[in-house]
Amino acid sequence: MPETSVIIRSFNESKHLPKLFAALNRQTYRDFETVVVDSGSLDNTREIAAAEADHVFQIGQDDFTFGYSLNYGITRATGRYIAMISAHAAPVNENWLQWLVEPFRDERVAMVYGRQVGDSASKLSEVVDFLRTFGLERRALRAPHFFANNANSAIRRDLWNTHHFDEALSGLEDIEWAKHFMESGYEVVYQPDACIYHSHAESWPQLRRRFHREALAARLIGLRDRFNLPGDVWREIRSLAGDVRWAARERRLVGRLSEILRFRYEKLCGIVAGTLDETTLQNPSKRHHLMFNDDYKAVVISGPGRAELQDVELPNLRPSEVLVRVEYEGVCATDIEVFRGTLGYYKSGLAKYPIVPGHEFSGRVVAIGARVDAIELGTPVVVECIQGCGRCPACQSGFEIGCTERSEVGVIGRDGGYAEFMVTSHRFVHKVPQNVPLWKACLCEPLAVVLKALRRLEQSIGDSPAPLRVAVIGAGSIGHLAARVLAHRGQHVTVFDRDPARLGYFEGSGIGTQTEMSALDRFQVFVEATGDPDALSALVQDSAAGATLLLLGLPYARREFSFETIVGYDKTVVGSVGSSRSDFDEAIKLLPALDLEWFFKTSYPLKDFAVAWDAASARKSLKTILWTQAAPDFREPRDSDHTG
Repeated sequence: MPETSVIIRSFNESKHLPKLFAALNRQTYRDFETVVVDSGSLDNTREIAAAEADHVFQIGQDDFTFGYSLNYGITRATGRYIAMISAHAAPVNENWLQWLVEPFRDERVAMVYGRQVGDSASKLSEVVDFLRTFGLERRALRAPHFFANNANSAIRRDLWNTHHFDEALSGLEDIEWAKHFMESGYEVVYQPDACIYHSHAESWPQLRRRFHREALAARLIGLRDRFNLPGDVWREIRSLAGDVRWAARERRLVGRLSEILRFRYEKLCGIVAGTLDETTLQNPSKRHHLMFNDDYKAVVISGPGRAELQDVELPNLRPSEVLVRVEYEGVCATDIEVFRGTLGYYKSGLAKYPIVPGHEFSGRVVAIGARVDAIELGTPVVVECIQGCGRCPACQSGFEIGCTERSEVGVIGRDGGYAEFMVTSHRFVHKVPQNVPLWKACLCEPLAVVLKALRRLEQSIGDSPAPLRVAVIGAGSIGHLAARVLAHRGQHVTVFDRDPARLGYFEGSGIGTQTEMSALDRFQVFVEATGDPDALSALVQDSAAGATLLLLGLPYARREFSFETIVGYDKTVVGSVGSSRSDFDEAIKLLPALDLEWFFKTSYPLKDFAVAWDAASARKSLKTILWTQAAPDFREPRDSDHTG
């Protein structure tokens, strides 16, 4: 059995865990095991931990408290000494653990805690607070000077066997434990050589909640009450002045003053709220919100021309819903129209702001509602865009676009994929098979749109024993997909586009290309994928008798129009928008058979969404892809100029 067990509490720590384990692997003291206790992470935390830790355990979010998670891990650990380190921390050097357990050679020592310093992600005032709290001199603390910090600490297991961490507290379980043994005559040692980098990369609401938790716990322990509040205000004012002096001395004040003011304000608000709080721990929803920093990043469009990456609170799942961790999102022209306010739904009032855009995405299911049993955690999925009620005649017949209660992901009434997470009913989720990588699966939605349109086209023209001569107007993403599918089905396809570069994507495919719209009378079928009214007029006027026109482009401008050419020459016009469940199923099956490499040459991280929109608007590539932090594999060989 190892002498020491290192307990790591985790929740959504995939960004930090690799650095922590790398530092643990460099420790000169080797007589230890690592035990990770995860509280239902929604990112890759458990996968990373499983590859690195000796033991990984999971507890439910409803069961979590800081004390319970530690007790749970210690019960399953084997070490004589128990070291604890935050999952978003990392030892500064290779001797951290040796220095942390060294004081236990003295039987009077119950607990050891080490120094903490900030890193590049730390707010400036947090860095200064670390300097004030954790000095450079070793100290032995005795009652009534109660302090400890489990972000970087160690305890003797034999003493823990007699007194566990308090599982009812919302924080400060470390101080309560230290206080118990200090009052029994033991010492708590501060060991500055056992130093860690501690990264509190929190949003402002998260920071406020942290100090709320700690103040609430301090009151329950008996270390503070409402009479301490005037002193708290004065202390934070003095700290504010000290922060400003320190930043000025370090030449870091410019650009950081507003952050300093906001930090002290949010910290004080949290302290006041926690000191006066009498109800939160009795309310399950409020308690969860207080205990978990489960905000996530999402691009929120609040009005025409107004979009920013915001911290959004993770919603509670309904029984029939699933939570999808988004990995890849394709930029669609509709997303940009929503941002600009030019989409018809927003002009008519059918759709309203704010909205998280995006409907061409793929990801993994990371949480499921109580009534969902057909989908497992970790399943790679795509999600239907048009989501009907499922009960009306339109939905029952497969025409969800006619449902008066429908929502459209990222467009009408349901937030979309420009986010780290999205919530949807399990009815609209499709599993992605192993032979389809998730980066490619984000094309399922536009491919399903094409497949539905071609299905409607086939219903109009019927079966043809011989290949048809098909003209695809427009070599954008929809036109490109349509051409690839038609060629895959054995049709003779020619693509028209003014941009030679886009036509060049078909080189070697057997698909014909042409820059000028001429000799249209030689084609039997047309797929119009531009939305250009001039192109539509040319097709109606110059196509041969009996031709069929499939309209996939939007929006066509308002024009005076005569049906004489259509009626007089037996022409057929078919319109199509959106897709259905069967189209998604077919798209998933068809994806591996199509050469779609050109769709993945330009990509950006989610935070650079505005740059991605500019690139998409400038038609710099066939498709622009956004990726989240959950998708690091996309930076592998796809020759993108903008990954990494």
